[in-house]
Amino acid sequence: MSSRAWQHPYVNIFKHVRLEEWKKSSREGDVTSYMDKTIKCSVFRIRGSVPASNYIQVPKSSSQSLGLTGRYFYLLFRPSPGKHFVVHLDVVAEEGQVIRVSFSNMFKEFKSSSTCLQLPFICGSAQGSVYESTARTAKQGLVGPAPACVRWVCLVMDLRYLLSVYLNRRHSHLKALKLCANMSLKNAMTSDLLMDPGVCFSVVKRGGVVLEEGCAPMPREMSFPVPKGCSWHDLYDYIRFPSDGMKMPFDSIQKGETNQAPEVCDSPDRQESVCVNLSKPVRDRVSLIQQITTPKPRAKQRKVTLLTPTLPEVAPLRLSGAGGDGGCVDDGGVHVFAPPLDDDNDIITSRSPVFHSHSPVPEVACAEVSRPISLPATKASLQRKLHPDPILRLNRIIGFGGKTMRNVLWSKLGDEVIYPCHAVIVAMAICSGKQRFFIGHTDKVSALALNGSCSVMASAQADTHSLLRVWSYDTAQCLALVNTHAHSLSILSFSYSGRVLCGVGKDGHNKTMLVVWNTESVAKKGVVCVLGKAHTDVDIRAFQITCCDDMRMVSCGVGNVRLWRLRGGSLRSCPLNLDQFHSLEFTDLALLHSHTADADQEHTLFVSSKSGHILEVDYAAVAIKNVRRLLPTQPSHAQRREKQTFNTGPGIAVNSISVCEAFCATGSEDGFLRLWPLDFSAVFLEAEHEGPVCQVCVCEGGLKVLASTRCGSLGYLEVRSRGYQTLMRSHTHTVLGFSIDGLRRHLTTASSDGTVRVWEMDSMQQLYDFVSEDTPSSVAFHPSLPVFCCGSSSGRLRIFDITTASMLAQHRKHTESVVGCVFSPDGECLFSGSADGSLALYNSAHQEIPVLRVLGNVLARGVERAPDALVVSGDSSRLAFIGPTEHTVTVMDARSLDEVLRVDVSILDLDSPKLDSALKVCFSPPKPGHLLISTSANKILYVHTHTGKLQREVSGVHKKCCWSLAVSEDSRYLLTAGCNALKVWDYNMSLDVNSQVFIGHSEPIKQVSFTPDQMGVVSAGDALFFWDFLAHPQEAMLRSPPIFKSPSKGPSGDPGAVTNGMLQSNGMPRGAAPLPSLDVNSFERTAHDAFGELSLNEDAVLRRSLLPSPAPSPTPKHASFLQVTDRSGGGASPDKLANPLREEDLGASSKAERPDCYKHFSLRYNTSTPEQSAVAPPPGEEGLRLKAVIGYNGNGRGNMVWNPDTGLFVYTCGCVCVVENLHTGSQRHWLGHTEEISTLAISHDAHLVASASGSSTSSKSLICIWNVADGSRRNSMSFHKGAVQSMTFSRDDRYFLSVGDFSEQEVALWSGSCFELLCHVTAPWPLHEARFSPISDGLLACVGASGTLFCTIHMHGTQTELQVQSVCAPADVGDAELTSLCFNANGLLFTGTSRGQVCVWDCNTHRCFMTWEADEGEIGVMLCCGNRLVCGSNSRRLRLWSVAAVQTLRPQNTERPQDSSPAVLLEQEMQLDGAVVSAAFDDVMDMGIVGTTAGTLWYVNWVENTSIRLINGHKSKVNGVLFSPDESRFATCGQDGSLRVWALPSNELLVQFQVLNQSCECVCWSPGSAMPCVSGGYSDGTIRVFNLSSSEMELKMQPHSTAVCALQYSCTGLVLLSAGRDGLIAVISPVTGATLRVISDHKGAPITTIQSVRKQYKEFGLQGDELWLAVSTDRRVSVWAADWKLDKCDLLDWLTFPAPAAPENGDVLPPSLAAFSPSERGILVYTGYGVTKDITFYCLNKKQVLRTIALADWALCLSVSCKGRLLAVGSKQRVVKLLHSSSGRFQDFTPHGDSVHLCSFSPSGKQLLTCAHNEILLWSTHSL
Repeated sequence: MSSRAWQHPYVNIFKHVRLEEWKKSSREGDVTSYMDKTIKCSVFRIRGSVPASNYIQVPKSSSQSLGLTGRYFYLLFRPSPGKHFVVHLDVVAEEGQVIRVSFSNMFKEFKSSSTCLQLPFICGSAQGSVYESTARTAKQGLVGPAPACVRWVCLVMDLRYLLSVYLNRRHSHLKALKLCANMSLKNAMTSDLLMDPGVCFSVVKRGGVVLEEGCAPMPREMSFPVPKGCSWHDLYDYIRFPSDGMKMPFDSIQKGETNQAPEVCDSPDRQESVCVNLSKPVRDRVSLIQQITTPKPRAKQRKVTLLTPTLPEVAPLRLSGAGGDGGCVDDGGVHVFAPPLDDDNDIITSRSPVFHSHSPVPEVACAEVSRPISLPATKASLQRKLHPDPILRLNRIIGFGGKTMRNVLWSKLGDEVIYPCHAVIVAMAICSGKQRFFIGHTDKVSALALNGSCSVMASAQADTHSLLRVWSYDTAQCLALVNTHAHSLSILSFSYSGRVLCGVGKDGHNKTMLVVWNTESVAKKGVVCVLGKAHTDVDIRAFQITCCDDMRMVSCGVGNVRLWRLRGGSLRSCPLNLDQFHSLEFTDLALLHSHTADADQEHTLFVSSKSGHILEVDYAAVAIKNVRRLLPTQPSHAQRREKQTFNTGPGIAVNSISVCEAFCATGSEDGFLRLWPLDFSAVFLEAEHEGPVCQVCVCEGGLKVLASTRCGSLGYLEVRSRGYQTLMRSHTHTVLGFSIDGLRRHLTTASSDGTVRVWEMDSMQQLYDFVSEDTPSSVAFHPSLPVFCCGSSSGRLRIFDITTASMLAQHRKHTESVVGCVFSPDGECLFSGSADGSLALYNSAHQEIPVLRVLGNVLARGVERAPDALVVSGDSSRLAFIGPTEHTVTVMDARSLDEVLRVDVSILDLDSPKLDSALKVCFSPPKPGHLLISTSANKILYVHTHTGKLQREVSGVHKKCCWSLAVSEDSRYLLTAGCNALKVWDYNMSLDVNSQVFIGHSEPIKQVSFTPDQMGVVSAGDALFFWDFLAHPQEAMLRSPPIFKSPSKGPSGDPGAVTNGMLQSNGMPRGAAPLPSLDVNSFERTAHDAFGELSLNEDAVLRRSLLPSPAPSPTPKHASFLQVTDRSGGGASPDKLANPLREEDLGASSKAERPDCYKHFSLRYNTSTPEQSAVAPPPGEEGLRLKAVIGYNGNGRGNMVWNPDTGLFVYTCGCVCVVENLHTGSQRHWLGHTEEISTLAISHDAHLVASASGSSTSSKSLICIWNVADGSRRNSMSFHKGAVQSMTFSRDDRYFLSVGDFSEQEVALWSGSCFELLCHVTAPWPLHEARFSPISDGLLACVGASGTLFCTIHMHGTQTELQVQSVCAPADVGDAELTSLCFNANGLLFTGTSRGQVCVWDCNTHRCFMTWEADEGEIGVMLCCGNRLVCGSNSRRLRLWSVAAVQTLRPQNTERPQDSSPAVLLEQEMQLDGAVVSAAFDDVMDMGIVGTTAGTLWYVNWVENTSIRLINGHKSKVNGVLFSPDESRFATCGQDGSLRVWALPSNELLVQFQVLNQSCECVCWSPGSAMPCVSGGYSDGTIRVFNLSSSEMELKMQPHSTAVCALQYSCTGLVLLSAGRDGLIAVISPVTGATLRVISDHKGAPITTIQSVRKQYKEFGLQGDELWLAVSTDRRVSVWAADWKLDKCDLLDWLTFPAPAAPENGDVLPPSLAAFSPSERGILVYTGYGVTKDITFYCLNKKQVLRTIALADWALCLSVSCKGRLLAVGSKQRVVKLLHSSSGRFQDFTPHGDSVHLCSFSPSGKQLLTCAHNEILLWSTHSL
């Protein structure tokens, strides 16, 4: 078909392909033939309204081509009356580009793109019909279904014209034809001649008619019959395109003004054209067409061609900016319809006397453009539009995924990561974080693929008809757009050469479809053609083209692994024989191959599965070589790390697999990225994520492994350094709203995924993550303080202080979702509105943020206007919202909520048949004084704020409604968001083109806003889009953020937050934590009670850092008010020699703020004070003897010491030093501190141990020196006003050094023999740690916030002096703090930083000569022995380094070595359960003990690579302690959601039951020991019963809607009694979990105690075998007699104890407590708030009080022993008081460091458990 000769004069297409045989053509659906009576011949008829299912296609396959070169295409057809039809023509340009030309009567307007033209078709009708008369007089063409009297049509389309004018391309040939739905067809043909259907061929042959050159009569086989005496044009319609019809829409196929065939148009390739003046409607149309087409770049300017024969040719039209920057997509020029002009340049119309009937065709000017431009006009005012163009530029996106999280790719060099973000494809540089964008998809991207050279990329979008785009990766330009004809495309795979592309998806029948495309010419010609296609019933989860052969592929899915081959256009497969593995669910595959030309043809294929099986397949032999199953490790109980996993089956459920020549990487459902050798013998590296890993990808070279998770995170693992870097975190669902903190450059977002997140705007790193049970709906930042509020779907409003990581207040003044919350700009008021119509006003200047006023039914109901339903004016005087109906807008006084204005928008448009409703409101700045209202009629109303007068109205804002508004601070620009589009407007609407449109979102935009510095725009919807606002600097407001005036003490409670009218930041995070961490869950949640129902990412809190400085630095670019210290590098020579640094020299210096690093000790918050009048028992007569301390204080720093030679092992818990024998587990206790111990130090001879505790309000810190031999206290010293941060002994124990915390920064030197103070100095910055040099007694070093202090001890007679030289941190570490240090045996100093670097110093020259990245987190602990260095950090890692070569790098001169990376080697690494706070190792670094913030002490053995828990305790507050009935165990529960069971007498942890995001409030044991069970009550109202034999949960029930605060089994175990904070008591069956009855007598007051005891039959006159009581906080006690077998429960007594009014100071009242006396029958013991502080003994028989025992303080807990009439009472004064109930004798014990809130005797009365916060002490009891 390559020759054109055989196609002259015409080609009958139906005859050419023999359509009736259907061999070279295809048909689908209802296609038949019948005899048409009108044209008297057989025709084809297509019926059915679905074009995709009813059509005729010529040729049969899309890989074939008709090759018809004729210029004109003729189609003889008749549309079906009342129906729609579609015709598709595939036309090929000379460049090889295939253009789809479609026309249909269902198209409403003309549309154009680089590869597609859509033309509306206007059907004609019979002459004289009503339809024809209506259509003739109408200005708008009647586009739509064909009329009932529709006629046969002869359609002529000029294909050369179509391509030349609309796409600026040259026509080559017609490739294919597709006729779809609801039409009758006679024939189709192509020809280079313009044929007249009204002229008979026989008449022309006889010479009766003379035709012009290029014209011909219609052949007989293509003509319609015409009866004698009739005219052809009276019976049929002749339609030619381009048409001379003047009806809208333009560019439609419509009948011309005359019925005659027009003259032949000359070729469009004319050399010159006229310059015409165009009216504003024409230019607007030009601009529209320019915006919807992508221009073709050109190297030089081409001439503009005029395509009408009626206008003379004059000078060419010159257009600026027509050039391009290269590319392969030709999207043509811009076509302009211009009416004819007369001599005076006036427009000639049909009514003008000079109108010429012979030139009815409007003029068309064609110009090539590279971007949207305006054509020149004679008047400058006609060119006015919004500048610059474009005014927004997409800068970065926070988001990942959308349709799927699986499509992540590496670039060729491994320097960029490619991933989808909804409808945008992002390429991010991993070093700089800079993003490039591939924009063009209109729906979420569902598949991605790159070729081997990373030059071409393919992507598919998730749509009903999936579209495929092929991109140039380097330029981000679209090379080709391919219609895949698939309903969904989920997998793409490029061959390594890039010549072949495969796709897998679903067809219209939901069958799996595979398509193979030839992409060899896509880069040069933009041509993509189909090589083969196949349909299959098998499931395909992964698909890949092999490297050795582009025509071979492999796939896997549920129950199948297949090998595919493309041959002769046919795609066939061969299944792999799976044998017994045929039922496995295969998830992914990876080919191990080489890309070299001589690579071996036998490649290995790895296939992963959900069951953990990994198949190793010999690809050449099509056989399974090996099958391995990956199983989770099952460590012994002693080594169990007790972490939450995502494991769902016996094997590791592998979701993804990737392989290189060195190793294999797997991503699994349990959240682990694991690296294996190719034989899968053992894991050699793993990283745990917070969610299932759904995709892994090894970069070329195998140095980095990319991982994506289902939780929306993306990161990569550095194999060589074993470091993990998180690249992107994102919400997993729609972003509902956001708020910006301009001072700190933070942004908080609320999402429908249930999280509220705080982001750093510049780095895109996530700083905080709050998780809530209810969905957040609206967020707002305080204008000046680090405080934000969050409204939720439950109606709650919570206010958080980011600096202190605490919830300031929580209010529930609404019953439905919060639709808006906002602070006033002055920070004085906070407003919240709800979907129930209520409005609340709060005083945000007060620390507790109280409610001032609540109004009901003032807002319009519904959630549609969230998240910004409330707006406040810039001067904080007015509040506006939509309400009380959707048709009105109300403006109130912001201080009083008094209504000042109401605007009814429904009456503003009197012509509209519908009532208009308001959607959003927005205040302009005070100068214009406008209130902007967007309405449902797609308008924006400018209303005067004070008068309510309508001043301006803008119509047609968006295609759909506008749901968000924002005005720039200079009142020049307006932002609007409607559906998926963002618009920037000229605020005054004074231009000809007032707006610019920007797309990119795939979902409706929820909120838009200018950034506070007016330099950017933020839009939120499916993701967070950050746009650069490119307005001219003179027009944009380039200024620093305003300085807010604020009260002296804001909601955060920090009186120093505002100084001199300027906000001082309390700290700013350095950056995101490098999550996830290796081999352990990356997130560690803080205590549940700190945030109520929310939790905070602790890692982000630990990384917040303040950069202190005595003088502020210049204001940075974003005008942050942080003070920055200028720190010179350590490599520079010190400016001054070492000089003595004394306190008097620095006395006037300013105090440093607290360093925000985890290394610095901070006392746990404690409101209790020690009892000064406590009576200690005489020695030897103690009624209580301390047996054991349960737990380790993870809040301390360096508070554990171990000497491997002597076996001495000492650690702290609260204010107790615990000396434990590691072999027997026995303990000794050193008591002497009254405050929490911060740190310990041990002398080198292990004879002395020093302990230091924090200071109280009335005393200094206490340092105790203990003799190890007998445990006696040798010395006590008090010097430091604050807490002691660090202590150390010199090498010969001659000196002892103590370092104070940030509050004083004192360094004190003591004598090591008598412990007298020798001297002290004040450091220039807060210090974190100090150590003596091992080679010199007089040399020591300290590290702190800004550098290192090298100190030398000098003796002058009897005087001792410290000479101090300060050296700043090296430049390599940036602004990081030095947090830890250690010396090696050669005198080198190693220091760790807050950013994970290790610096090596020469102590002789005080120079840092080497640094390296040792960790991603802050290094808090360092130890060095020999050539091995141990580093522990807050990333929970413990790393062992070999530093043997460091000594050789010590410079011999002043120059610093350039390359020191080979000097260190990471030998081993371990992952622990918390940040490392203490460590001690033996002399060879083989084994040691390490303490973490989780309250755990680990035994670490590097040789065996094991870690064993030695000591374990609760990290947060303990809520319950209780002995088991047989006293072989005891149980504890805490706010961290754990319920732990401990063994007696070993005190070892037996089992731990963990419930995430809940607090375990109470615990109880089941009676009897046959099947021991322990039950816990939780904060969500649930009760869980755990079986200790199986270590599993037996039963879960939820009898309460509030937290369960008391729990007790009946004596027989038949029922379980539980009480909630609402005062309701539930009687539950422990077998079925059913609630048998509910007792509401105490309703309204929380229950504090429930107790059940046995009683004699008919005791107290009521039947039953049990007595039980309940106590509530309102001082009421109810006593009940019960027989649960008979379902009887009767009230025996009701006691109410009197009390005075609550104190005015707001102190929390003590609880009401009661218990039955086990030694005195019928006696009830009670204590609580009352007239006096006492214990009351009440007789149930006599109904009277028998006696009372006075107390020194209110009791917080009470326990009665069955032995010796003993009672135990705990108080807020940290006292455990043991009393004799008869004599009143008592003893006080004060080992606790906090309020004693729990105590419990064992059933035998021989042991007692007491608890203060998380300190658990076990006592043995003796008689008083």
